[in-house]
This record gives sequence, C-alpha cells and structure tokens, in this order.
Amino acid sequence: MKKLRTKFIIFMYENSQKQYRKYFKKKKRQWQFNEEQLLSFKQDSLGRTLGEFYKKHGFRMIPKMENHDVYHLITDCSTNIQDEIAMQYLLFGNGKRSAYLLGVLVLGTIVFPEYCKTYINAYKKGRSMRTFYHWDFEGLLWQNFEHLKDFIRQKETPVIY
Repeated sequence: MKKLRTKFIIFMYENSQKQYRKYFKKKKRQWQFNEEQLLSFKQDSLGRTLGEFYKKHGFRMIPKMENHDVYHLITDCSTNIQDEIAMQYLLFGNGKRSAYLLGVLVLGTIVFPEYCKTYINAYKKGRSMRTFYHWDFEGLLWQNFEHLKDFIRQKETPVIY
C-alpha cells in the first residue's frame, strides 16, 4: 500500500511541476552554472557540495528550482518522498508560504499520516533556524558550506546588555 501511495505522490509531483514553474516561477531566472561547473568550486564550498550532491544522486539541475536542492543540503532532508514532504513542513516553519507548498502539506499529510510526528518535528526545526527560504543561494556558492549551514541553523538571539 505504501508503494502505491508513493507512486501517487510522484505522479502528482511530476504532473504539477511544469505548470508550477511556468506560472509561478516566471520572475526567477535559472542559475548560470551547471552540474559540472559546480564540481570545479573549492572543495569546502556550497557550490562543490551541491555539485557532489547532483553527482552522487545522478540528478540534473531543474531550471529555476536550484535553491530547492540547496535546501536538501542545509536541512539534511533526503530525497525520498516522506523527507520531501518533511522539508516542505520545515520550509513552512521557516516562514515560506505558497499555494504549492500548502498543497504539498495537505496532500502529504493525508497520504502519509503515519509521518505526522516527523512532519511536526520538521516544522519545529524550520522555526528554530534563521529564515533562509527566500535567499538566492547562487550568490553564496563560493561560501564555505559548513559555515553557511551552521549560520542558518543558529537562529538570531537578542543581545542582552
């Protein structure tokens, strides 16, 4: 039964992505780098880490959706269906709001209710992180990945005098 539910979610994703990018990602431009170019970045950089992610998983960059793959690296969410849904919960906790995201939350929760605890924890994790969902990560590809990840995971705390 779980396999059938997973196939259903994949079907919904594949049939909604083209329309989503066409109608909702118009203003966004695709990155100027490809997977091979990312591998030429400095060893500890975000760019290199992202290039290695693509190589390891056999993925290709999807134009205008590059930040999504960076989210996987920053949040430690895998690319299986339940973690994809959990990552959307994390982004919701981080402040991201969109009709598409809300649709994923609703559909994912209905189809995989046994992961509700995971989804709630992901939401809390997103709330505990610095707001990053709106960043343009292309401009940060040269940055040290671990430092960037640590910075995002440390929510701003007020200075007490």
